[in-house]
Amino acid sequence: MPPQPSLPEPAHPDVDSMLSRKFGKEVANYFSGSPLNRVGFLRPDHAFLSSAIHHPSTTFLLFNNLEPLVKSGTEIAHCTFGDIKSVIGENPFAESESDTIAQYNSSLYLPQIIFLGLDEKKEGFRYKEHYKGQPWFAVDVTPKESVKAECEKLIEKLKGEGLEFSKGRMHLSLPAQEAAIYAEARHLLDWNARNPFCASCGYKTLSVNAGFKRTCPPKDIAHEINQGERPPCATRTGISNICFPRTDPTVIMAVVSADGQKILLGRQKRWPPYWYSTLAGFLEPAESVEEAVRREVWEESGIHLGRVVIHSTQPWPYPANLMIGAVGQAIPDGEEIHLGHDAELEDAKWFTAEEVREALRVGTSGLGEGAGPEYKEGGLRLPPKTAIANQLMTAVVNGFASGSPMI
Repeated sequence: MPPQPSLPEPAHPDVDSMLSRKFGKEVANYFSGSPLNRVGFLRPDHAFLSSAIHHPSTTFLLFNNLEPLVKSGTEIAHCTFGDIKSVIGENPFAESESDTIAQYNSSLYLPQIIFLGLDEKKEGFRYKEHYKGQPWFAVDVTPKESVKAECEKLIEKLKGEGLEFSKGRMHLSLPAQEAAIYAEARHLLDWNARNPFCASCGYKTLSVNAGFKRTCPPKDIAHEINQGERPPCATRTGISNICFPRTDPTVIMAVVSADGQKILLGRQKRWPPYWYSTLAGFLEPAESVEEAVRREVWEESGIHLGRVVIHSTQPWPYPANLMIGAVGQAIPDGEEIHLGHDAELEDAKWFTAEEVREALRVGTSGLGEGAGPEYKEGGLRLPPKTAIANQLMTAVVNGFASGSPMI
């Protein structure tokens, strides 16, 4: 089993503040804590992007079918502009955004490029004196359409250098800061790939804003009818002819018993034996986080919750979730487990603080991995510390809800 990576440090952890004294140290979960300044206001600036993409310090993360190029299971591969020039061309940002939209041609395939941000701790690029650091981009090199042959050549070249595109959905072994950058890249590449057509008129959309928006152009020079004019589209009647990346909010919660002595955990049928976790579910429209926590817990386990507090959050790029971590406490007459409402869980049960604490010490692992060397068969198994579920359980047994460690 590979070692679990360290979690990211929260922002300014050593700075004393009123909020830290009141609520304790901020919790930063895996896939957060990116070192990049996203400078989102510069994404429409094609002069900035043109300069950044050609700078010698710039690094590129490559993805094939959303799988990242890696050196090993714990190290992502960094490429240069020279590596991917044959795929993306000399300067994909040569034209202004308005000119690019005006010259839109849906018959031309453009490999997806995402500007991820600037690593201000690295020397190199500088723009307008205020913005400096190492630029980072992500590029989709999936072999398709007009770039199929070039992408295949590049992939074979990279394989010859001992690199590979990582298989599987989870990448929970990367160092924390690179994991956060990977999460941003995967999230945006996946969203762009899923939204090639306008939801209103059904015509093809165009990626703009360095990969952070998609627009439905009013003209398409690939269409000879009416000089390329497209039919009217509802997205063009307002001030924003654009589509923004989606983020799906998900609640995930540690449930504490009314007396504060036990924690409710559940398991799905597909999980390994003895493997349990906190309950979770999607936030629904017109629903507060607190309401979603109470609804999901009741639907999945039959438990009725009273007070709910938010603990921390975690980006989860599979494909576009934001995990909102919470702690909820059962009401005294609402602790009876009933699995008949929703068939999602195979089992749910109350565990003592000692059982959870011991499992956090010796029984954590990813779903496809074995437990630690001290784990004894039949004992409780839990998610690794890279999962927010682990952080929620750790917080509860260490006294997040009660103010002192659970007994």
